[in-house]
Amino acid sequence: MTAPAQPRLGRQGRPARPQRPHDGSGPARTGRRRSARGSSRLIFGLPAAALLAVLSVYPIYLLVTMSVHEVSAGTLRDLWPWVAGRNFSALWNGPALAGATAHTLAFVLIVTVIGVVAGLGVAIAVRSTRIGSAFLLGIMVFAWALPPVVNGSIWKFLLADHGLINEVLRSFGLASQPFLYSPQLALVSVAIVNAWAVVPFNALVFRAALIAVDPEVLEAAQIDGAAKHQEIRYILLPTARATAVVLTILTIVYAFRSFDFIYVMTAGGPGTATSTLPFLSYTQAFVEHDYGLGSATGVLSLLVVAVLAVVYVRVTRKEGR
Repeated sequence: MTAPAQPRLGRQGRPARPQRPHDGSGPARTGRRRSARGSSRLIFGLPAAALLAVLSVYPIYLLVTMSVHEVSAGTLRDLWPWVAGRNFSALWNGPALAGATAHTLAFVLIVTVIGVVAGLGVAIAVRSTRIGSAFLLGIMVFAWALPPVVNGSIWKFLLADHGLINEVLRSFGLASQPFLYSPQLALVSVAIVNAWAVVPFNALVFRAALIAVDPEVLEAAQIDGAAKHQEIRYILLPTARATAVVLTILTIVYAFRSFDFIYVMTAGGPGTATSTLPFLSYTQAFVEHDYGLGSATGVLSLLVVAVLAVVYVRVTRKEGR
């Protein structure tokens, strides 16, 4: 008689588990699944990539191309003569760049400080769920949703020489101010209006961050005798720190690229008192019809926005970790 087959022994002298037939599962099948998912994501992302290329990449390519060519009203339909860096040299040596840069820095500073600080203050004030807070939130969303052209037109009427604000000042016996016609007040006035328009968005984002604070933490602070300003300083402000960093960068980008309020309220005036870099680019291209010089100014503005975008991405990744 034939002796029965002895079972295979594994480690420690125990019978080894029988091997299952390969059914296509395991690392190979997992790899195929991942490859299929990657392909499907690529397919679904192609329309968005194509739209982005048409609406963003091609205009940027055209802007850079025009900045190194002589493009004017006479050569717009013809072959553009190559001028290399002549447009950038003319921009650097011209009188308009220094003033526009100074106006841009002042404008961005005012909008960022007021927009972030006021947004945080409003968020702290409306972080509760009371009826008054909900009503104020609705008003802020309405103000934020107004088109900039409509918003700027309303404020242009309010700040006019015989507008509502000056008439109220006169009724109290105070001297009226030429808010939009004074070289000293025009830039500040437009910047404040721009900041007022961005405060609702910042407040809504800050409020979303502050709602995450555990109510029991605030109750414990109140039981321990903490005042309201101490709750804000030691509990709410640290909670909103990461959100404040991101919103600060977004507000700087928003203020830097602002054009609509300036165009509607002052059109860069009086003189060039409110002419920022984006508005200078518009003036050079579509008023003076020097499209090459206007494109060079646009490329300079684009570089600043690109640097801010890189900073934003790095900050968000750091906060995400």
